[in-house]
Amino acid sequence: MARVAGVDLPDNKRIEIALTYVYGIGRPRSGKILETANVDPNIRVRNLSEEELGRIRSVIDNQGEVEGDLRKQIQLDIKRLVEIQCFRGIRHRKGLPVRGQRTHTNARTRKGPRRATVAKKKAPGKK
Repeated sequence: MARVAGVDLPDNKRIEIALTYVYGIGRPRSGKILETANVDPNIRVRNLSEEELGRIRSVIDNQGEVEGDLRKQIQLDIKRLVEIQCFRGIRHRKGLPVRGQRTHTNARTRKGPRRATVAKKKAPGKK
């Protein structure tokens, strides 16, 4: 199993798809990495030579943050927004959608499961 940026890549997938298992690498960036490293995007991970893997690793290291560093940077950015109490920071703190989506309906992913409303008992009638 090939290991890139601390992530085990699945052996049976094409390298272009397998690189997307690394946090911060999508299909477009994967293609650019392979083009820079001069590796065929259609080759399977199990068929990669050690030299090709080394080139891929070096390109990823040179291009920028991935995995843990990127996750840490995003968390620091969110923490900064919360600290300066801007609109986006307040939305993050309250657990509501940050990018302008409606919340009257939908937004269940951010808001969590619906809280059931408790039915009130009717007051006993006066006689």
